[in-house]
Amino acid sequence: MTRRGNVVAAVVFALGLAGCDSDRVSSPDGMLDAAPRSKFQVVTASGDLTNALTEFRALLGDPVNGATPGPLGAGRREIKWDGVKPELTNTDALPFDNFRPNGLLYVNLGTGLEVSDNDFIGIDPSYGAQFNAFSGLKTFAPIGNANSEVTFVVPGSDTPAEVTGFGVVFSDVDRGGSASIKLFSADGHSLGQYQAPVRTDANGFSFVGVVFEDPIVARVVINSGQAPLARGVLDVSDGGNRDLVVFDDLLFGEPHGI
Repeated sequence: MTRRGNVVAAVVFALGLAGCDSDRVSSPDGMLDAAPRSKFQVVTASGDLTNALTEFRALLGDPVNGATPGPLGAGRREIKWDGVKPELTNTDALPFDNFRPNGLLYVNLGTGLEVSDNDFIGIDPSYGAQFNAFSGLKTFAPIGNANSEVTFVVPGSDTPAEVTGFGVVFSDVDRGGSASIKLFSADGHSLGQYQAPVRTDANGFSFVGVVFEDPIVARVVINSGQAPLARGVLDVSDGGNRDLVVFDDLLFGEPHGI
């Protein structure tokens, strides 16, 4: 593990076989589940995420392909919630396929999906002092469930797809294990669960991302906190007993059809 000022960042290299429970990787950087079938790299950071995100973007590849129809031969996709329309902001009615042009679909595991430009104070006023946006003003949280799930399609189409890697910027991780990503292959085998580190500064940002040699990631479960946001549910740093977490940027490899 390397340290850069108040940044805690790490890259892990490992080789294993997906779906084999006997093949497990024990790592200080948050891998909790069965090891994947090809070489992979894990990048984690808290505090100033600049270096870690630069590294992760380089691993995914350039350029940023935006909402250009795919598949494209190289590059990555990034989702920053500030492009969500005003009428879909501060409401739990974000369509599951809002980011189909970017190659990502949401599976709603709760009662809704919400993008906020006011730190979710419409749900509970205390949240305004808990969460910060990493890029722009808007952040994201699932409603009714602390977990959310994404799958991939060839951008702009209905064709199921796989990506080489996936990463998330989380906001306000106060407890270890409160935020993580769990990756799966198209045949349902686990590619590992990876934890985001605890926040280390006042801004409160943490990052975890994983990149594989090949496009083998078909589904990701994102765990953002120990409880879903709800009126009267306070963060652990505000007198509550659960760590509440939201997230901002999503980064993933160019989706390629399965």
